[in-house]
Amino acid sequence: MTVPNTPAAPSAPLRILGIETSCDETAAAVVEDGARVLSSVVSSQVDLHARFGGVVPEIASRAHVDLLTPVIAEALLHASVDGPDVDAVAATSGPGLIGSLLVGVSAAKALALVWGVPFVGVNHLEAHIYAAWLEEPDRSFEMPLAVLLVSGGHTMLVAMEGHGQYRLLGQTIDDAAGEAFDKVARVLGLGYPGGPAIDKVAADGDPTAIAFPRGLADDAYSFSFSGLKTSVITYLRKHPEADTADVAASFQEAVVDVLVTKTRRAANAIGAKGICLAGGVAANSVLRERMLDACIQDDRSAFLPSRAMCTDNAAMVAAAAWWRLRSDGPSPLDLGADANLRLPLLPT
Repeated sequence: MTVPNTPAAPSAPLRILGIETSCDETAAAVVEDGARVLSSVVSSQVDLHARFGGVVPEIASRAHVDLLTPVIAEALLHASVDGPDVDAVAATSGPGLIGSLLVGVSAAKALALVWGVPFVGVNHLEAHIYAAWLEEPDRSFEMPLAVLLVSGGHTMLVAMEGHGQYRLLGQTIDDAAGEAFDKVARVLGLGYPGGPAIDKVAADGDPTAIAFPRGLADDAYSFSFSGLKTSVITYLRKHPEADTADVAASFQEAVVDVLVTKTRRAANAIGAKGICLAGGVAANSVLRERMLDACIQDDRSAFLPSRAMCTDNAAMVAAAAWWRLRSDGPSPLDLGADANLRLPLLPT
């Protein structure tokens, strides 16, 4: 089916302040009409967590408390907008770390009450999908789309049949792709976060040097990366002298090969007009290149967020909130944070 680019636009631009605190990024942004980014400020906590090899929830939530107010002030300043002039305040309500989520949700509700504007709770997974249209406010698109949502906590293929309308095609049965990147990077001594580290090192390696397995290759849309991770560990034990760049490149090749092959398969099956990449792993340079090549070969549109918008940010939260506000209206002020919130799916 074909879906119009946007519903009928309101007479005046709608500006939404977005807040993102689901994990270890404290972020605020002002977005106009769901795609025009007026400001986007992200304060990373990477240095706070790097020595632990991963995010420490208590440290993350305390850092959000300290950082959120100045980050919001900076976002409003860069957008040349006074707080009372925004039309809504949105925050990620889940999924994520519960302590971190509560900081953002509580702040958003307070600001909405003080400024007398609607509050919108946003699903973090849906926000990643809408990052694909940020910075391209005038681009049109048609549904359905095959969406590959791939991050540290999720790897799933979704048929997007309309705005806010998703049908799950398949997902990982064990590790998410981003989780596998982090674990392999730790084994290789590349530090945290693992995705960018492997992407950088792999650029100097041979992706065909080691024939790592492709998990669930015969399954249509399900993913498995646990066995691949184990294969890397086993290989390193047997070959301690192995070149780190070759191992990283071969591992990355195995992950990307599976992601692109299954996304392409899903797009063909649903008659997708385009393919959308979403989530932190969408910043991976090889994945972006291969997916774009696949779209060109198959004559499909490619929706790839800029690399800055792939990782957690508040602009994507504001973008998703724009659509949700227009379709569902404001969220109730008693909406809580949900660490295990799932992407809303159409009934099967």
